[in-house]
Amino acid sequence: MQTVQKIYCPNCGSHAERYYISDSQLTRTQCPSCDYLMISCTRTGKVIEAYAPGIHAHR
Repeated sequence: MQTVQKIYCPNCGSHAERYYISDSQLTRTQCPSCDYLMISCTRTGKVIEAYAPGIHAHR
């Protein structure tokens, strides 16, 4: 089962969507405006995959 929530993108502030995928215990947040994507585990909170143009990663 999947639930969709309309949100504001944490990267650019445009309208985005957050999908709660209960079968696999995943949350997918995506923005069509800036191509932001984050997939995380709803159980542990760990990020599985992320892509955020314009945000620089720090080591």
